Amino acid sequence: MATRRDSLQQDEGQRAGPLPHNVAVAGVWDAGGEAYDEISRGILDSIEHCVNRLNPRGNERILDVATGTGWAARRVAARGAEVVGVDISGSELAAARRISVGMGLSIDFRVADAEALPFQDGAFDGVISTCGVMFASRPEAAAAELGRVCRRRGRITLTTWTPDGNVFGMFRVIRTYAAPPAGDAPPSPFEWGRPARVEELLGRDFDLLFETGVSFYREPDGEAAWQSFSAGYGPVRVLASKLDQDRREAFRRDFVTFHEQFRTPLGICVPREYLLIHGVRR
Repeated sequence: MATRRDSLQQDEGQRAGPLPHNVAVAGVWDAGGEAYDEISRGILDSIEHCVNRLNPRGNERILDVATGTGWAARRVAARGAEVVGVDISGSELAAARRISVGMGLSIDFRVADAEALPFQDGAFDGVISTCGVMFASRPEAAAAELGRVCRRRGRITLTTWTPDGNVFGMFRVIRTYAAPPAGDAPPSPFEWGRPARVEELLGRDFDLLFETGVSFYREPDGEAAWQSFSAGYGPVRVLASKLDQDRREAFRRDFVTFHEQFRTPLGICVPREYLLIHGVRR
């Protein structure tokens, strides 16, 4: 009789890689590479919160969607669960593999699109995504996939940035320097931070509960925040590379100024409000 592990292996290679409309997006996230791990380090407290609420166990198979360089996947694997991590960024996944091997963790990292996951229905006991799936360009498709691959009575936990918090404020700075989108603007990822919208996206498949949290981003100063994001956060790195020297310097200055408003006697500490979503598959 085929096991669920066999099913996962059989699925490998199906619908691999980003969908055509997400190829350019994948390229943006690819720009961060291994340096993206420092961006995830900055939200480690919220990742721990999400893993704790998922409560993975050693006999379970867990999917980490939009895993990036694999912080959440590593924390779940450390609890003994079998973990598959997927992302559209091949460079971030390459870093995730190197880091996990160095820590002695066995995690199956695969390039895959959250809007078309290459797994059978009900393949996982739990699904997690830490401020990741919220950036899917077609949220309804991604939400449907989260429900499809989670087994009945399985669990989902997500963290998503709120539409009125300080990460949204940082994105307002970024948008000041970004070119207007061609055609219709994509839906705001911050809509995933509203419980009512999450109910629309996931309520058909999951019984949902919500909890709020605050992640604290600490750096020596605003310039250190700029250095981290301009190196490891794909959207910032790519945008900065496209600006002329004067505009890039103005972008850097505004980004630093935004973070400096959260100065403490020891550096900066930015409170980043988020929503934690927990669901049980119907």
